[in-house]
Amino acid sequence: MADSPFLLIHGGRLLDPVHGSADAADLLIEGCTIVAVGPPGLAAPAGARTLDARGRLLHPGLVNAHTHGHGNLAKGFGERWTLELLLAASTWTVGGQTAEDRYNATLLGAAEMALKGCTACYDLTVELPGPSVDGLLAAAQAYDTVGLRAVIAPMVSNIPFFDAIPGLRGALPPALAPASAPAAPRTDAGTLAELRRALHTWPFDRERLRLAVAPTIAHHCTDGFLADCARLAADFDVGLHSHVQESKVQAVTCVDQYGQSQVAHLESLGLLGPRFTAAHGVWLSADDMARLGRHGCSVAHNPGSNMRLGNGLADARGMLDAGINLALGTDGAHCSDNLNMYESMRLASMTSSVQRRPVGRWLRSAEVVAAATTSGARCLGWGDSIGRIAPGFQADIVFLDLGHVNWLPLNDALNQLVHSEDGNAVHSVMVGGRLIVKNRRLLTVDMQDLARRVEASRDRLEAKVRPHRQLFTAIGGVVDGYCAGLAARSYADVDRYVGHALSHACGGAHPASDSRTPSDT
Repeated sequence: MADSPFLLIHGGRLLDPVHGSADAADLLIEGCTIVAVGPPGLAAPAGARTLDARGRLLHPGLVNAHTHGHGNLAKGFGERWTLELLLAASTWTVGGQTAEDRYNATLLGAAEMALKGCTACYDLTVELPGPSVDGLLAAAQAYDTVGLRAVIAPMVSNIPFFDAIPGLRGALPPALAPASAPAAPRTDAGTLAELRRALHTWPFDRERLRLAVAPTIAHHCTDGFLADCARLAADFDVGLHSHVQESKVQAVTCVDQYGQSQVAHLESLGLLGPRFTAAHGVWLSADDMARLGRHGCSVAHNPGSNMRLGNGLADARGMLDAGINLALGTDGAHCSDNLNMYESMRLASMTSSVQRRPVGRWLRSAEVVAAATTSGARCLGWGDSIGRIAPGFQADIVFLDLGHVNWLPLNDALNQLVHSEDGNAVHSVMVGGRLIVKNRRLLTVDMQDLARRVEASRDRLEAKVRPHRQLFTAIGGVVDGYCAGLAARSYADVDRYVGHALSHACGGAHPASDSRTPSDT
């Protein structure tokens, strides 16, 4: 006799992310969908399977709105790296990957997210010199193996990093400048054709794995290329995701180049809309936020990465006030070192509270949890099917062990989810009604085999990218000094740094700026 399609989860406590309660409740699941939520003793069809959730707190699977699957093999590479140093080092940190390496890297990140209560993510993956169908399929297969949902957005651009920041290539030592040029860059038409082919032939269930388009950073793309990306996303009704005013260098460079902010320029090109996600948004002005809010855009807030790379503290409260859909992410392991959404929630709360505002302006725990669940689901395009434990939604559920030290004593489940949980109390994880983590063990992946695969990829890549590491070592100081000068300039009366001694601490100044310390740095 076949197993019943019904599953009754009983005996647990269900977190209400809006009101903060954690009352006893039963859930009835049919296939992959929640069909009923009720008090203990909820009726179930004859023959329904059961799952005992006594001693567990159930909350919606967390949604990581911004990560980079290709970067998981490079965790811990950099110590005192700015965003621009990270970009300069990209051929070292994430270059040379084969489809097998990409699968291993993405599988590693998917496994980490699953074990830490994350059930869906927006993965901005990259291949050098450009995306390939095989590479995208490898990334998708990794998520499929683990059992996570994912939106996979290949990052694309047509202006190399050293040319995207005016004057930077000219600042390099003449003997090293040729070595910084990209090898065999792909044509715009070739990149767009490969993306179109991937979107047209995508073989996976789009309710579990789908594609999006990610023009990486506006000033790394020509206007025509940005418009082509937007048209491609519209043609296939998929998401559009880009790094927007992540660092002050980005913000200043865009004003120099466009005569207006990056957000205003993207608006003029028609990129802004409900399918558009701005990653980071640290240096958004009030006007930028208003534009994004008017167009129904999302921002993927990455507080850990923003601090790790020295970009500053984003104005999450200002974004919410402007009507932006505020989602939450971890960024990639090569620039944030872990993929822990519980840590991201805690940091989102704390970075909100240190920005010298009245207590009433700090993010509430309910707002932080919404950013990591319902708002993240909306960002990924699944706002009507994941992010909540409610009838009609997919059964993406995390089971936390209330006997774990993180939850002793249980005082306020909502506050403790944000401020006490760190992923160690995750007992089980369900995606679409299927347990992929049970009793702290990932059921879908042999972790010992994964370790062997990852180490083999790391060893293989280490030898392949050694010349790029040597190049970065030779030019990193030049990049840092040049970009420090840009960051020392005033920008739109916006200050996202902690402290006011940047130009003295960084050393060096951009040729177009004077040596004084502007009031906003």
